[in-house]
Amino acid sequence: MHNPEKPMKLFTYPNGLRLITTPLDSTKTVTVLVLVGTGSRYETKEINGISHFLEHMMFKGTTKRPGALDISQELDSIGADYNAFTSKEYTGYYIKASSDKLDLALDLISDIFQNSRFDAIEIEKEKGVIIEEINMYLDQPSRHVHDLFDELLYGNQPMGWNIAGEKEIIKKLTRDNIADYFNTHYFAENTVVSVGGSINPEEVKERVAKYFNGIRQHTKLNSKSTDDSQSKPGLKIFNKKTDQTHFKLGVRAYDMFSHKLEALDLISVILGGNMSSRLFVEVREKRGLAYRIRTSADAFLDVGSLDTYAGIDNARFTEALKIILTEYKKLAEEQVPEKELQKAKDYIRGTTLIGLESSDDVAMFYGDQELLKNKMETPEEKLAKIDTVTAEDIQKVSREIFTPNKLNLAIIGEVDNKEEELREILNSW
Repeated sequence: MHNPEKPMKLFTYPNGLRLITTPLDSTKTVTVLVLVGTGSRYETKEINGISHFLEHMMFKGTTKRPGALDISQELDSIGADYNAFTSKEYTGYYIKASSDKLDLALDLISDIFQNSRFDAIEIEKEKGVIIEEINMYLDQPSRHVHDLFDELLYGNQPMGWNIAGEKEIIKKLTRDNIADYFNTHYFAENTVVSVGGSINPEEVKERVAKYFNGIRQHTKLNSKSTDDSQSKPGLKIFNKKTDQTHFKLGVRAYDMFSHKLEALDLISVILGGNMSSRLFVEVREKRGLAYRIRTSADAFLDVGSLDTYAGIDNARFTEALKIILTEYKKLAEEQVPEKELQKAKDYIRGTTLIGLESSDDVAMFYGDQELLKNKMETPEEKLAKIDTVTAEDIQKVSREIFTPNKLNLAIIGEVDNKEEELREILNSW
């Protein structure tokens, strides 16, 4: 982790651009991460998928580096690790390289951020790439079921839409759509540059000012709030011939500002966070029903959820479903033993510290906190909150979330003839 004598520093330039620097003594690499506060929840239905499309186009050429090959060859020639990603609430671009290549990394990433060309011919070619990406996800039930679960939770709202968009919408997007979205969403106040690794913070501060001197200005964005209401268990089935039944069973929970998130994180670990968790033992080890089963928690700006994913033998799917529901209810009815709770706390501590060993991990850890919350906590501050959670807190949160009117099940498999049975299982829980 970073040296406590050289903690992360936040600097805001006059134009509103924010810079986070986090020195690491244990590495010879540097990561330049640029995070933009826009994603699929900031789209309208007519342009759903444009945030992701724009991410693809950012490596396709700038005025200084006209073609995609000009960018990739320059980065490959120094052995850099580089990529981009789009989520519901932010988009990110990063370059990780040896620390002596900091200038090149800043020059290139600021170039694509400020001077991307969005060539019309490249846009038309990229439509085919993105459509095939969508098809790829549809062919992967273990991936597609996560999108299906979001559709079930949030319906026809931005939070319920697919990040990659829909094929028919992608086909209709124009260069003007992309350029306009770029100009109105990629601007100084909506951007955080997070630099971690073997760096001198003051030097980075000067260089970022130099390389990002042409960054756009715009008024701050606000997304629409999400309707998170529910009155009875929800069920969504996507019928498909599969060798396994893939599903996500979960409940509505808390947004990222909730003081109950620490308890929720511990619940997810206790239930299905590792190979000694309750569900892993009950579903996989004792009964051999699944190869993969995992519980996780998601927290967004105004909504959140906790869910369990599994791929189950088709004939024994309902058996596994009942086991998971039983374990959910058990947490609400019985307090977690202190030894098990402490094990979960130690697990989170260990994975957190391991996850902050490299420059890219540190850049992301602080970057998304500042972008989304306008507030950063150190790993130790976060872990201190985890340590204060009691067995009573776990039970209280479990009683709040594990209720029928927050329960949702998304399934991919040949289960159309089981819909009535599934609704009965959910409604009788």
